Amino acid sequence: MNTATPSDHVTIEPSILYFGTPVVLLTTENEDGSVNLAPMSSAWALGRTVVLGLGREGQTARNLSSRPDLVISLPGPEQWQAVERLAPLTGRHPVPPTKAPGCRYEPDKFTAAGLRPEPSDLVRPPRVAECPLQLEARAERVRPDVSGDHLIVETRVHKVHAAPRLLAPGGRHIDPAAWSPLIYNFRHYFGLGPELGHSYRTQTPRGVVDTETV
Repeated sequence: MNTATPSDHVTIEPSILYFGTPVVLLTTENEDGSVNLAPMSSAWALGRTVVLGLGREGQTARNLSSRPDLVISLPGPEQWQAVERLAPLTGRHPVPPTKAPGCRYEPDKFTAAGLRPEPSDLVRPPRVAECPLQLEARAERVRPDVSGDHLIVETRVHKVHAAPRLLAPGGRHIDPAAWSPLIYNFRHYFGLGPELGHSYRTQTPRGVVDTETV
């Protein structure tokens, strides 16, 4: 006997699939040795690998195809306005026709965003001083995605810098209660809500109140 009930879901056609991903700021080196700074929100990590999805016509994609050093800086929610100041800027001149209307060329993005560069230890591009987490990395593989419109960049992280306020006791791990990434959710900015619980694999356990028994 078929007991399935009709679905109450509806079919939609969203223009973009940013369903809650962290924002990162990428610093890369331009051909003349200057620095490009770009926001993006298609990034995920696996071990020491961070995979990035980039528009193939942007300056970041051009830089990483020939100069693999980069820094992946993760802003907190309090930096969302600086991120948004970067959003309509490009390091490409002239502006590629694939860029969104209103996009304009800006060679000094740090100043335009009100952010400060900080020297890196292992790679040439600087870190973003205001970002609580900063990953020095190198692009190991750059290839087109299946659509041909974007690049998939596999990077290897070689050094991690963290603001001391984010560290759990012992100083080796990030305290998840102290760190809130800036989340880009269908083109709107969010932080995290309260903790709900933790995985059995966590190395930073915390007491969690069971609301069913209080």
